[in-house]
Amino acid sequence: MSVRPIVPADHPALLALWRRTPGLQLRGEDDFDPFCAYLERNPRLSLLVELDGRIVASLLVGHDGRRGYLQHLAVDESCRGRGFARALLDEALAGLAGLGIDKSHVFVLRDAPQALAFWAAQADWEGRGDIQVYSTRRSSE
Repeated sequence: MSVRPIVPADHPALLALWRRTPGLQLRGEDDFDPFCAYLERNPRLSLLVELDGRIVASLLVGHDGRRGYLQHLAVDESCRGRGFARALLDEALAGLAGLGIDKSHVFVLRDAPQALAFWAAQADWEGRGDIQVYSTRRSSE
């Protein structure tokens, strides 16, 4: 197993991983150009796991200067239970801490039972019942 930063050339393999991961929803922001812009704004924070030359896990990591934000934590079905997700989380949080960011958030879709179970089982992560997330998208006219 090898953990390394994500680079733009990983995009096709990551899209394939994300598409076959239940509970992970792709949006326009996952297209190549926004993906590359995200990596550029958050250098070396987003990570993947390679096993025998194949990408089997990923985690996109960014921050706003105060809080870290984690997205697209995905592990190939055949590779689950080997600690890949935990390895990605540990390295990502260490990278954020190195930038002075000690608190991070992850948004999990309510209709993603495997993801919800994973995050609920993480002793150092706490579900929030005190907030509701609202989103908007500027229309491009």
